[in-house]
Amino acid sequence: MKCTILSYFLLNAFPLSIVGQTVVSGTVTDAGTKAPLEMVSIVISGKATGTHSDEKGHFTLTDSEPFTQISVYAMGYKTVKLAVVPGKQQVINVKLLQNTYGLNEVVVKSGKKQHYSNKNNPAVDLIREVIAHKSKNRPENYDYAAYHKYERMLLSLSHLSDTFRNRRLFQHYQFLFTEQDSDAIGGRLMLPVYMEEKMSDNYYRRNPYTKKQVILASKQVKYDENLVDNKGWSSTLNFFYQDIDIYQNNIMVMTNQLLSPVASGAPGFYKYFITDTVDNQVVLDFSPRSKTDLLFEGRLYIRLDSTYAISRAELTVDKRINLNFVRRMEANITFDERNQLKESTLKMDFGLSKEKGKGMYGERIVKIDSFFLDKKRPAADYSGPAVEMVADAEKKDTAYWALNRPYALSGPASGVYKNLDSLQRMPSFKRAVNWATFLLIGFKNFGPFEIGPVNTFYSFNAVEGFRPRFGGRTTEQLSKRIYFETYVAYGVKDERFKYFVSATYSLNNKSIYTFPQHYIRASFQHDTKIPGQELQFVQENNVLLSFKRGTSNQMLYNDFFKLEYLHELQNHFSYSFGFKYWDQHPAGGLSFQKLVNEAVMDVPGVKTSEVNMTLRYAPHEQFYQSKLYRTPITDKYPVFTLRYNQGIKGLLKGEYNYQHVALNVTKRFYLSQLGYTDVSAEGAYLFGQVPFPLLDIHRANQTYSFQLQSYNLMNFLEFTSDHYAGINIDHHFNGFFFNKVPLLRRLKWREIVNAKFLWGGLRSENEGQLMLFPSGTYSLNTGPYIEGSVGIGNIFKIVRVDVVRRFTYLDHPEVPSWGVRAMLKFDF
Repeated sequence: MKCTILSYFLLNAFPLSIVGQTVVSGTVTDAGTKAPLEMVSIVISGKATGTHSDEKGHFTLTDSEPFTQISVYAMGYKTVKLAVVPGKQQVINVKLLQNTYGLNEVVVKSGKKQHYSNKNNPAVDLIREVIAHKSKNRPENYDYAAYHKYERMLLSLSHLSDTFRNRRLFQHYQFLFTEQDSDAIGGRLMLPVYMEEKMSDNYYRRNPYTKKQVILASKQVKYDENLVDNKGWSSTLNFFYQDIDIYQNNIMVMTNQLLSPVASGAPGFYKYFITDTVDNQVVLDFSPRSKTDLLFEGRLYIRLDSTYAISRAELTVDKRINLNFVRRMEANITFDERNQLKESTLKMDFGLSKEKGKGMYGERIVKIDSFFLDKKRPAADYSGPAVEMVADAEKKDTAYWALNRPYALSGPASGVYKNLDSLQRMPSFKRAVNWATFLLIGFKNFGPFEIGPVNTFYSFNAVEGFRPRFGGRTTEQLSKRIYFETYVAYGVKDERFKYFVSATYSLNNKSIYTFPQHYIRASFQHDTKIPGQELQFVQENNVLLSFKRGTSNQMLYNDFFKLEYLHELQNHFSYSFGFKYWDQHPAGGLSFQKLVNEAVMDVPGVKTSEVNMTLRYAPHEQFYQSKLYRTPITDKYPVFTLRYNQGIKGLLKGEYNYQHVALNVTKRFYLSQLGYTDVSAEGAYLFGQVPFPLLDIHRANQTYSFQLQSYNLMNFLEFTSDHYAGINIDHHFNGFFFNKVPLLRRLKWREIVNAKFLWGGLRSENEGQLMLFPSGTYSLNTGPYIEGSVGIGNIFKIVRVDVVRRFTYLDHPEVPSWGVRAMLKFDF
């Protein structure tokens, strides 16, 4: 098979080199205007072999087997059939007559659509050879590699109008706008808002596997750190605009994976067409079998030799696919003769509407040179963190960049640094960004101090009633080493003040909100808490979580002192050590009671002193970074978290000795066209005898929001354990089935299924021996808790709605067996 296919393409690539071939060349023109016609199809009658005319109308058609007739056709012209002398070279110039129709009735009949099949299809045979050889053609096929890499990322507001530019708001900012060709991605008028460049040396070793980047120079538009987290912004954009590896089975585009046209199973999802042979290469076009599936369309250039290597790939997507906000996407990837990446360009245009209106345009360019293959380097080049920056990388001047860039900046990129630096000096811009930060992120900046987050200023619950709250934190403008945070709240119903204060000292002279974190923190909190719910300090009073179902008046008053040391390493391994003192008292409908000589007695509270340790490993982890928090970007890599807590009786009035060990593992599994599955598994064991507030009270959810890590139809305080194991499975089909249904296809909804299983139990010494369980609290000794849901995501592009079903322990009082829950989830 390999020899047959290779021979087939070599014969087509070198038509003049073999005696006896039939070779037809010529020019196609309009019979009336004499103008040359481009992209006219010239095919051998009765066969699928053919070619197209170029921009000058020229064509050459060759076949190793004799043929006697060609057919020439183009849209809007009459098809002609011309005789050919077999086995000879000849010139046939073709003049095409335009189709003309009278004004009488015109009947248009659709011809029978030609059936596409993989069987006996030379294009499919070729792509299967590409797939079979791709492991040999990957850049990682060499034992060693070293190269120099230049990267540039540009982000602009796109598709702007002259009316928009001439608004009074922009009267002082006209110098920012740039113009380009109206047909280019992003439209005619654009406003660049961000750019960054990097130059690096890169080293690869196959065994043991090592990939290291040493950043030699780095330059980016930097906004005021009190307003924008520049490093977080950069890492988020670089995640969205990842390098495209055409040989991967799946290629990440934004937050979704699209099946590669050379994936192992790609012939089942793509159609392939041989369209030309150019410079000893076969031109292979491809398109999705279903236009709405998450697939590419485009063109591959495949070398006509035994390697079947790709020399160039051009990728785009149909605007009808279920990919949010992406209006247009173009990727161009070029490889050198050694199959190493030479240059790549990724362009994407976004908008709330895919049809028209203002949007955002992003462009990433990568240029690679100075390749050295199979040359071993000193061991020091492979050691250390995967990404390393030289000391003066961010201090390179304009002359350095002008000299070392592979090509000069042009178009919208040419004046970005200068223009945006001028912009940030304008007081009106600073005021605008300051207020935008307050409205969108929730903090209002006042220089060394900022107030917020605004979404916690108002909340309510059954114990406190209306709960106003006010707080804030210091910024780097006060100190880059020491950070303070505080809030005060008041419960109108219980007439009690609550408060929180913390002080954090940065040990690496970097912001405590960015990677890698390295700090010491001391904090004290006097506040309420729902038993079993994670105490998240300043984020727990979100007003949207105030609305709850059923009875939710069993709460705790807490005095919580914590001392913590955290150190994150560049390889994304982190460890923390801490001490906490926790004084708990019942609130609302909750009471602490125990049996003494068969009499029920109240217990005033529970005091705990404990030391703890947390180990976490999250390889290749990246973050969405904001001023308020950072959120890990879920990727294919697993995350491992191990926690150990040791209770010490007698230390600062601590009342109990115990040991608690917990392990959590999360991972996303990509299933190509069937979407992806997020799996979270955890287990824990508590050694020792403790009262129920110190047991594992399982995460319940009585709000109407759908919570991924909680049990959405479990009541607060319903289940408790001293040993347990649980698994949470959340699968997203990404519209794979809905895209096949016409109405649902237009809505761009996506199917989701979720299942949660929890096994647990209590040893006899923890079944109410030290403290009676509250009414409605149980163990899991009789079997697992199970709930599942089916959901629809991407409603209005940001809403997920699930119908949740609870399958076990339905005999418990006041528990729902069904429920509808919703959550906001922004995704591409």
